[in-house]
Amino acid sequence: MSQARLILASASPRRKELLEQLGVHYICAPADIDESPSVDEAPSDYVQRMAQEKARATALVYPPLDGAVLSADTIVVLDGKVLGKPRDYADALFMLTRLSGRKHSVLTAVCLLSVAGMACEVVETEVEFLPLSQALCEVYLGTDEPWDKAGAYGIQGLAGAFVHAINGSYTNVVGLPLCETWQLLSAQGIATALNNASLE
Repeated sequence: MSQARLILASASPRRKELLEQLGVHYICAPADIDESPSVDEAPSDYVQRMAQEKARATALVYPPLDGAVLSADTIVVLDGKVLGKPRDYADALFMLTRLSGRKHSVLTAVCLLSVAGMACEVVETEVEFLPLSQALCEVYLGTDEPWDKAGAYGIQGLAGAFVHAINGSYTNVVGLPLCETWQLLSAQGIATALNNASLE
C-alpha cells in the first residue's frame, strides 16, 4: 500500500485522536466555511454538504495530487431539527433540556476527496439520554466540555454518564466513524496500522 499523503480538514481534537487510533499519519488543515443550513435542507443532506464543502475548501490550499483530503461533520438531530454547537449558555441549556429523557440521532458525514473524486458516507447512531434535572445540566455546563460540540455534549467525557442506551457506532457520536473511515482510507491506499489486514 502506498504512503499517500492525507490532509485532515478539521481542527477537532476528537477526530485527531481517532485517526491516530487507526495509526494514520496526516497533516491537519482545518477548513473555514459558512455552516449555515439551506432552507428546508434535510439533516442528512446538510451534514453531507458540510463535509463536502470542508474537503473542497482544504483541497484548494492542499491539492490532493499525491494523496487525499479527509473531512467530517457531525450533527445532533431531534424531532427532525438539527442541534449544532451551542451559541451560548442559554442555548446549551435549552439543548440539554430537550435531549433529557429522550432518544436522538447523531449523524456524521465523512468524505474523502482525491484525484479519483469524492467518496462520502453518512452514518447514523441513535442515542438515548436519561432524564436530566436542570441542576445536573447546570453542573455539566460549568465544565469546558459542551461548548464546541453538537448538541452541547461530548459522549467521550462526563456526558457519557447521561447515555442510557446507544444503537450504532460509538465513534460516530464522538465525531468520526472508524469503520467507515478505515474503509474509505483503505480504498484510496492511505496507510493505517491495519495495512496488512484484509477487509474480507
